[in-house]
Amino acid sequence: MGRSWHGVAVWCGRLAWGLACCLQVALAAENGVTAKEIVLGQSAPLTGPAAEVGRDFQEGARTYFAQVNARGGVHGRRVRLLSLDDRYEPERTLANAQQLIWRDKVFALFGFSGTPTVLAALPAIREAGIPLIAPHTGASALREPFNRLIFHVRASYEQETDFLLRQLQGTGRLRVAVFFQDDELGRALLENLRQRAAVYGLTVVGSLPIARNTDAVDAAAEQFMQLRPDVVIQAVSYQPAAALILRMRAAGYLGGFSHYSFVGSHSLAARLKQGGVGTEITQVVPFPNKARLPIVYEYQKAVERHGGSGWNFVGLEGYIAARVLVEGLRRAGPQLTRAGLIRALESITPANYDGGGFSLHFSRNDHSGSDFVDLTAIGSGGRFIN
Repeated sequence: MGRSWHGVAVWCGRLAWGLACCLQVALAAENGVTAKEIVLGQSAPLTGPAAEVGRDFQEGARTYFAQVNARGGVHGRRVRLLSLDDRYEPERTLANAQQLIWRDKVFALFGFSGTPTVLAALPAIREAGIPLIAPHTGASALREPFNRLIFHVRASYEQETDFLLRQLQGTGRLRVAVFFQDDELGRALLENLRQRAAVYGLTVVGSLPIARNTDAVDAAAEQFMQLRPDVVIQAVSYQPAAALILRMRAAGYLGGFSHYSFVGSHSLAARLKQGGVGTEITQVVPFPNKARLPIVYEYQKAVERHGGSGWNFVGLEGYIAARVLVEGLRRAGPQLTRAGLIRALESITPANYDGGGFSLHFSRNDHSGSDFVDLTAIGSGGRFIN
C-alpha cells in the first residue's frame, strides 16, 4: 500500500512539474513576453530636425513606465521600451519597424511619431498583425479605413482643424494662408483646411509648401507678405515654423500665426523667445503647467520623482499614452497575448477607466480614444497662456 501511494505521489509530482513547465512555455510563447518583462518597440525622431518632439514623448512615456516598474511591473513583469531613431524619415521608420518586429521580436509597437513615417511602417504592422498603440499623429489616413491594430490616444487633425477655424471665426480673422509640409501630412491638412474654411466663413488666400526636415523659408515669407493674410496657419514642425515667424516679423508682418499640436509647442517657443507673443497652437492634452486636473498633477509629480527635464505638452501626451497601454496590459491578464491586449484596450471606457480628467473611449469598432482639443498661446518670455 505504501509503495502504491509513493508511486501516486511521484506521478502527481511529475504531472505538477509538467503543468508548470507548460504554463511557463505558454506565458513566454508570445514574442516580447517573458516571465520577467514585456518588451515594447518604438520608432521616433530622436535626432535630427524633429528630435525634440520625439524625445519629449519618449521621456513622458518612460516616466510612467518607471513608476510601474518601481511598483513591481504588470503582473510581475517589468515594462521595457526599446526605442530606435528614425530622424523623421519614412524609409528609416519602415526599417526600424521591421527590425523591432522580426529581429528584436517586441510584443507591441508604441509611440511611433509622424504621419508619413507611420504610413511607411503600416505594411510591416499589417503583415505581423502587431498592435500599434498611441501613434503620435492625428492623421485620418491612419483612422479611415478602420484598422483594429491601431489605437489612438489623441484627437484627430480634423478635430484640431475645426477647433482652430472656429476660434479664428470668433476673432474675425477670416483671410488665412497655409504653410504646409510637402508630404502626406501637409497635403492632407491643406485639403482639409480648404474644405472646412468655407464652413466657418474663412477664405484660404494662398498656400505654400516646404520640404520635410528643412527650414528654408525666405521665399515663402516674401510671398506671404505679398498676400497679407490675417493669419498664417502652419502645418509644419517647430524649426520651419519658428523660421517663418521670425522672418515675417522682421519684415513687419503684424498678423497672426496658428499651428497644429504636432509642431512641438515648447520647442517652438524656445526658438521664438520674445518674437513668439500671440502665436497660437492647438493642443490635444490638458495644459501641463497647472494641475487643474488629476492627470496633470500625477504627471507633474512623476516627472519630479523620476528626474525628468520638465513639463510639456508632448511629454504629457507620452505619459498618458503609456498609462493607457499599461491599463490594457493589466486587463489582458498574466497570460499575455497580442489578441488579448487588443480586446483589453477595447474594453476601456469613461465608465470603467479613471483617466484623471482625460476621457478615453475605445470599442471593438472605434479606436479613436479621445476628442480633447484646446488652444494655447505663447505669451511674454515664451510662457504659455491657456
